[in-house]
Amino acid sequence: MDAILHSLFNPLPNAIMTVLTGMSLLYWLFTMLMGDGFDFGDADANIDFDGVDVHEVDSPDDADLQGDGETSLFSKAMNFINIGKAPLMVIVTLFKFIGWLITIAASLALNLAQFGWKSVLVLIPIFILTYLLMHYVTIPVVKLYKKVGYTGEEPHDFLGRSGTMRTSLTGDRIGSVEIIIDSDVIRLPVKSQNGDTIAYGDPVVITGETADRKIYYVKKEINLHSI
Repeated sequence: MDAILHSLFNPLPNAIMTVLTGMSLLYWLFTMLMGDGFDFGDADANIDFDGVDVHEVDSPDDADLQGDGETSLFSKAMNFINIGKAPLMVIVTLFKFIGWLITIAASLALNLAQFGWKSVLVLIPIFILTYLLMHYVTIPVVKLYKKVGYTGEEPHDFLGRSGTMRTSLTGDRIGSVEIIIDSDVIRLPVKSQNGDTIAYGDPVVITGETADRKIYYVKKEINLHSI
């Protein structure tokens, strides 16, 4: 028993992954005790990466973003591991668990303890490998949730909401607006409603959307701060 515990917390990479995996285990135990179980409905969570919410935004193609292409790149990265097709916490837990198994195996095979604190650097390639494996590991999970009718979280209605420009707009140029909903920071691809120039940092209001619902129209909001 002592040998097992030692392996779980030594060297440092093992301790880090054991703690992270243990946190997910505690989350699911707490969820079970609360009676929620493995939610097959809308028990998903908004995630934000540099302001981009992968559940709420249909990102335009790279060519359409005209300099704001990171949105599309991130969406592709999240789609690769099927985030949005299954609850976020399920995928996060799987990521931690697989990374934990690989870390334990690597520490034994490579004798990572001899490298001291520097052994933590092994987590970089392990995370990359885990990310690649997640594409295949999540396939049966997605199929399971699809069979039980999981459709992800219901989208927000952005029309009429106020936000702050994170790029400048002029003419038909596509830019980015940042809005906050229930403390979640979300970025949307937008165009100026009438082609008017809107500067970075200007307050705007969302007035409409394109036919394909990929890009929203905004106009400058007039308030005490913008006068």
